[in-house]
Parts: sequence; C-alpha cells; structure tokens
Amino acid sequence: MTSSPARSCLTIILAAGEGKRMASDMPKVLHPVAGLSMVNHVLNMCKAAGAGERAVVVGNQAERVANSVMAHDASCRVYEQTERKGTAHAVLSASKAITDDLDDVIILYGDVPLITTSTLQSARTALAEGSDIVVLGFETADPTGYGRLLVENGELVAIREHKDATDKEKSITLCNSGIMAFRAERMLEILKDIGNNNTQGEYYLTDAVEVGRAKGLTASTLSVPEEETLGVNDRTQLAEVNEIWQQRRRKELMLAGVTMQNPSTVIFHHDTIVERDAVLEPYVVFGPNVLVAPNAVIRAFSHLEGATVAKSAVVGPYARLRPGAVMEEGSKAGNFVEIKAATIGAGAKVNHLSYIGDAEVGAEANIGAGTITCNYDGFLKHKTIIGEGAFIGSNTSLIAPVKVGKAANTAAGSAIYNDIPDDDLAIERNEQANLSGKAKQLRERNAQRKADKKSS
Repeated sequence: MTSSPARSCLTIILAAGEGKRMASDMPKVLHPVAGLSMVNHVLNMCKAAGAGERAVVVGNQAERVANSVMAHDASCRVYEQTERKGTAHAVLSASKAITDDLDDVIILYGDVPLITTSTLQSARTALAEGSDIVVLGFETADPTGYGRLLVENGELVAIREHKDATDKEKSITLCNSGIMAFRAERMLEILKDIGNNNTQGEYYLTDAVEVGRAKGLTASTLSVPEEETLGVNDRTQLAEVNEIWQQRRRKELMLAGVTMQNPSTVIFHHDTIVERDAVLEPYVVFGPNVLVAPNAVIRAFSHLEGATVAKSAVVGPYARLRPGAVMEEGSKAGNFVEIKAATIGAGAKVNHLSYIGDAEVGAEANIGAGTITCNYDGFLKHKTIIGEGAFIGSNTSLIAPVKVGKAANTAAGSAIYNDIPDDDLAIERNEQANLSGKAKQLRERNAQRKADKKSS
C-alpha cells in the first residue's frame, strides 16, 4: 500500500550526534555501508519513496557532514543544531523547512540506514488515513533498554522509557524505534510545547505523543521489521548493518536472475549493477561503479572497481579490474590478470599473469602469459594499441606508446618499442651466450664463501 501522491512530504534526517563509541575522527553518520555513508543511504531511501523535500540536521563536524550530503543530494537542505538539547530540539532546528503547504513530515536518523521505501510509504498512508502522529515500532524478543509503545484500544497513548516502566509495561515487546511521522499542520505546535523536565534537561521527541494527545490529536503505531530500525553506535553494529545490507542485495539480485554459488562470500558496493543470467563465483568483491552484463561470469577471488563487463565475458579467477577496465562481449581476463584503463575487445583473451594498462586490445587478439604494457615513464602515462587478431607471445613487454598491427605477432620474451605493421612478426632478443663450466665455478665459489662465513 502506498500513500497518496497528492500529499506533500518533508523528511528531516537527524545527523548531529557525536558518535563517541565509534572511536573515530570521522562523524558517525559518514561511516559507510557498502561504500556509501549511512546518512546518504537514508537520503536515497527518501528519494526512492517519493518523500519530496529533504532536510538534514547537522551538529558534530557540521561543515563536513553538510558537504557530504549536499554533494550526494544537492536538493536537500541543511540546518545546524548548535546546542545538543535532545531530539525534539534537533527537529526544531529545521523548523523553517516545515512550511504551511506541507502535509506530512517524517523524522529519520542518519545512523539508521536500513529503513525501506515501503515502510516510509506505509507511514505516509497511516497519516493519510487519519493519524496525526505515527510512531514506528518493532517487536523484539529482548526489549530490555528500549522504550515501550503503550497502546490502548488501537491508539498509541504514550512512549515509556525502560527505566520509567512498570513491571507490566516492561513485559510489552513492542518497542520504540525513534522514527516518527506527523501531520505537518500541528507539528510545530506540538514540538514547542515539549518540556525538558527530566534528569538530562533535554527536549525529547518521544514526548510528542502525550503532548499531541493532550491537544486532542490521534497517535498510532506502525510495526516494522526490527532490522530496519537498527542504529549504529559502534564498529560492531556498523559491521552488522553492513552484513544485513549485503544479504538484502544478494537476495534482490538472485531473485532478479543472477547466479551466486556461495552468496555470503560476495561483497557488493552500493552502486553495483549485475544483470540477469550473470554468474558470480565465491569471494568476489565489487568496488564502486561496476556493471556486469547478462551471461558474464566473474570467477572466484576477483576484485572489480570502475569496470564494465559485457555480455558473456569471463573475468578471473584471481583477476583484478581497475577503473576504466572494459571487457567487451565474449572477452576473457584470466587468473592473476590486472587490467586498468584498458578495453579488451570482443573475443580477445588475456588468459593469465599479465598487466594491461592504458591500452586498447582488438577483437580476437590473444595476449600471452606474462605480457605487460609498460605504460608509465615516471611522469606520464602512454597508450598501447593492439590490433584485431594480434598474437602477443608470452613475456612480451610492450613499451608505450606503441602500436601492434592487425594479425601481427610478437615472439616470446620480446621488448617491443617500435610499431609493428599488420601481419608482421616482431622479434627482439639479445644473442644468447653459453659459458662453458661457469655454473659449476659459481657453485663452488658460493660454497666456499658460506664455509668461510660460518667459520669466522
């Protein structure tokens, strides 16, 4: 069920906390899940849910967080909470964003990155159906430490903190996630009436339920899976959230037609695209900006970053594709091959133990074992061009800039520094000299050296 598209919505993401338990110089909300900061995951979900306007409340290292969110989502607005006076106070820091033309406002958290679009849409639906306040809750087997949602006759009457709960209230397993949604028209009135008569002297968003009900407004709960409400306070929780995200993505891709032989060993970046009928073998790691086309195979223990793998291409095992690597249809990069800023043409093969950087490899070319493109002279990068159907012998060094013509060959062990015309064979070797008895002399000399050293 989705909310009416006619209703306007603002999401306010609270991202001002210090996150001391992360033991990090980086603001907590900027720690990544699948390569994207937690707060930007939340922004993505807001946009995907059609939530409309987005605002982020910053505090700790405000400029750094603001720069990150604005670079990711230039349409979001940023507000600073200059003093830490609680969650209600944080929301009021963005009060200028709560305008008269708004219908809905949803409060989210920059360190709770697993919220889903369907949940946000369901919260908006509850508002559209008449609730003035909607609190997201979750059922848990061990509610110790969580605030409880007190429901009477189908309405939420209060949120009770664990330390203040009676024994009967502590038996309740429906707990407060902290995520709330409001009808915008009365929201500011509610927030401004929240007091700070508590041991911390702070203004708590949870008090909005009782304040709102005192004004004759209705409050309700929306039960969601516990994993969606998981917040990150330390590195162990960050790892747990990362793994849940990975599990979700693996499942999505497999249901979309991607084969994974051992799913738990495959690691995705947040922007990885893998298309139908592709095969991912165990222990494959994706960095940013990778596209794997249908029927491509990524073999075990390969690492891909900034790469495009076309239909029916094969990568690995133990291959590394670096930024700018393009594998065209039916091409192959085999074991212990590294490709960077290079295009491997359709049907071309780089089967093993080679480095191809800053290069163009033509269709159906064959690159022998141990081939390297010598692309860097210490100051500048230079390009190697290998023509269609060329055969590069094993252990060839291609000293860029250099061009190998169509159907040209190089002899094994050659260092190629001049262009090779089409259909030519290039051989570059020094004359071999066999020195009679020299190996025996060297063995005897080295043995004597060892003996002298041992006796000294």
